[in-house]
Amino acid sequence: MKEHFRVCGYATGEIEEKKSRFIAHVFPIESEEEALLYIEEIKKKYWDARHNCFAFVLGENNEIQRFSDDGEPQGTAGKPILEVLNGNSLQNTLIVVTRYFGGTLLGTGGLVRAYGGASKEGLRNAEIKQGCAGVYFTLSTDYNSIGKIKYILGQMNVNPEAEEYGADVRITIAMPKEDFAKLESQVVDATSGKAQFSEIEERPFYRKVESFL
Repeated sequence: MKEHFRVCGYATGEIEEKKSRFIAHVFPIESEEEALLYIEEIKKKYWDARHNCFAFVLGENNEIQRFSDDGEPQGTAGKPILEVLNGNSLQNTLIVVTRYFGGTLLGTGGLVRAYGGASKEGLRNAEIKQGCAGVYFTLSTDYNSIGKIKYILGQMNVNPEAEEYGADVRITIAMPKEDFAKLESQVVDATSGKAQFSEIEERPFYRKVESFL
């Protein structure tokens, strides 16, 4: 699985070019139907705007890609938004850019820069998570070994998703697949093979990104 990014929630950003306002709205989406609902929502809210242009990508390999210039010259709005999404490896993301016309024509190049710039501004204000191939599993151990395991997890910056204390300790963990073999080796060595790995499942792992763009 290639490294990719997703947004965690709605975000917005705005730029101004020659008195035209470009307001970007960023949404996480899971289906084309959801994307279309958000687009209609923005169009209703900003009904007095000259244009509400958009682009979105869906799927693990961005199999679904849609964009619209919404009345702007062909290729000057929706496509630049889409290029921002694809150029930054974003998945399952919709960006709608609302334009309030300021009275001055920007020209083809100016529109491309404005719609792309507004999209980037919206993403700068968004909470982004980075995705990669991941492993989810349960680690079971006795109480004598939990301290050693917690130390190893801390050294590898792995935060347990859940912990259950009963006859033994069961820890639910999600982490990048590339680090799993190292963790398994260290835990086995530290506990003399007593710790047990179970319910191992491979699926995308996500972690927050501190800075994006």
